[in-house]
Amino acid sequence: MLVARRLVRRLLLPAALIALTLALPSRADEFADAAGVRYQVKPDLVYGTASGQQLKLDLYLHRAAAKGRAPAPLLVYFHGGGWVDGRKENAAFMLLPYLAMGWSVANVEYRLAKVAPAPAAVEDVRCALRWLRANAAAHGADASTMVVAGDSAGGHLALMAALLPAGSPFERACPTPDATRWNSGAEPAMNVAAVVNWFGIGDVEAMLDGPQQRHYAIEWFGSNSEREALARQLSPLRLVRAGLPPVISVHGKRDPVVPYSQAETLHAALDGAGVPNRLVTIETGNHGGFSAAEAQAANAAIRQFLRQQGLPVAP
Repeated sequence: MLVARRLVRRLLLPAALIALTLALPSRADEFADAAGVRYQVKPDLVYGTASGQQLKLDLYLHRAAAKGRAPAPLLVYFHGGGWVDGRKENAAFMLLPYLAMGWSVANVEYRLAKVAPAPAAVEDVRCALRWLRANAAAHGADASTMVVAGDSAGGHLALMAALLPAGSPFERACPTPDATRWNSGAEPAMNVAAVVNWFGIGDVEAMLDGPQQRHYAIEWFGSNSEREALARQLSPLRLVRAGLPPVISVHGKRDPVVPYSQAETLHAALDGAGVPNRLVTIETGNHGGFSAAEAQAANAAIRQFLRQQGLPVAP
């Protein structure tokens, strides 16, 4: 993709195109140049190595950081694809609303099922956050406060990245300056300030059997004989507890890929734990593909929610 091949890029089309982000996800390449801000792109930064491949992310620096002023806060985005498909470049258009908010953005790839089954993707996103915390400043981004976001499987990964406790077994493969931290419990917690979950999976276990069973979930676990137990560990619903970062979800009521009930159950649990949260329901929405008006309203709700959490969101 052209965006990922250029180090510095200025994107100038009208901000009104941002409203089309979810309405036209299949046209990401065509509209990848559309944004209401100018920013710098640092493509394919290597944040780790696993399963014989380099794991990469693209860093989009807001113009304030690109011009040497104080770095903008950082949003970390994970693409969708049911853990079995997709690539970070396809999500480029999904980043536009966040760039318009005044944030820098890290667009992260992770291992898909054909390379490594569950829990590899979860391991990767946690390692990406730790790499960003250690290295973002050197690239002009501020990772002292991070918001994580994603769509579909990426929404699930954003939830897992934020909800897993520090020192989780799923991040033991992440590089650390002091390996003894894992055993001593001294590895610092992740500094995630909020989660933006676009129609992501909250209960992975429910996707393996019964009325919510989906083929992509089964494919992600492969032939693992302990897949039900592992699925419980990889379900954000099972990790809900007091003190978590605020969570906002956007979900279509007619979603055939990730049932809307997944969002309802997750947010009921968040309510019960006293976690600040909001569920934005798209009454006629499917799995994305929202109308321009619906996408615009959802993005406005996200901006409002983030402001309510005390996060800096440009007007």
